[in-house]
Amino acid sequence: MAAAVTKFLMRRPTAIFLNSARLDYDKTLNFSRLSDLTDLTLHNVDSISDADKIAELVNSSKAEIVITKEMHLPASALEKFGPNVKLMCEAGTGYNNIPIALARSRGIDVVNIPTYSTQSVAHMVITYIMNFSAAIFQQAKMLHEGNHKNFHVFQHPIYEITGKKLGLIGGSGTIGTAVADVALPLGMDVLISSRSGCLPSGHKYENHPKVKVVPMDELLSTSDFVSINCPLNDETRHSIGSREIRRMKPTAFLINTARGAIINETELIECMKENVIAGAGLDTQEVEPPLPESEIWKVDNVFLTPHIGWRRVETRQRLVDMTTDNIESYINGSIQNVVNRHA
Repeated sequence: MAAAVTKFLMRRPTAIFLNSARLDYDKTLNFSRLSDLTDLTLHNVDSISDADKIAELVNSSKAEIVITKEMHLPASALEKFGPNVKLMCEAGTGYNNIPIALARSRGIDVVNIPTYSTQSVAHMVITYIMNFSAAIFQQAKMLHEGNHKNFHVFQHPIYEITGKKLGLIGGSGTIGTAVADVALPLGMDVLISSRSGCLPSGHKYENHPKVKVVPMDELLSTSDFVSINCPLNDETRHSIGSREIRRMKPTAFLINTARGAIINETELIECMKENVIAGAGLDTQEVEPPLPESEIWKVDNVFLTPHIGWRRVETRQRLVDMTTDNIESYINGSIQNVVNRHA
């Protein structure tokens, strides 16, 4: 019996990372532990869109484990996977890129990494707040254009953030809480939207004097900065549009580090053209990257970053290590972080 258990623990399944360059684009990450656990193929591309190519790579490798990072997996590709595929690992938190119900119907477990980038994304929110409060983006743009007026007569309103209100949509979750962890010592007041009118029992900020749970409309109308930190699902898709933005103060800023499709981008663009609010910082967009012809590139008071909240080198290495943990738990028969158990 002991020998059989040892043999099971030591088995080395075949794995393929279909788009490893999405994660290891600078060749700085260490995959050695994952390579020791599996017979690993790293397909060094950022993404693959052709369903037949995806199926060909998976089937030719005879992979039991398929790893992706923010890559859309068409149902038509998954339908062509051979019976050897038993596990799909999304190297990230969101898994709306994978048809999880179809995977379940084919006996494939899908796992994700719930918490690898919490601090990194929270710091991205604060980075946007700091930049907006000192008009850093606007000043850098002026310098790039050869405009030095700020060095003679300053052109932009700038503010201390102490005492300013930060509204967190999805603020009772892990990332929202981490944002509050940084904002509160900076002297900010934190507003959290909640239909129930209260934080979950036992939440660390349940009775904090500078944290208040308010209805969404109040959060929008009174916050100086509004940060989106909720997951993308059927309920939250396009939940921030013209109506919500027009509820905000004209001096307020909107920040999205969650999922781009939570914002109705077409309605956001129209609002920003009208200067309804002071600015928007989008680390995530509805289509990533936005299409070349998208107006989002051209709106002066919308500032884009290419989904870098998770890209810090320590965060990416943590992601490799936690993906390896998921695979090790699968090999050992104690699979964790399954997202399609009941799909």
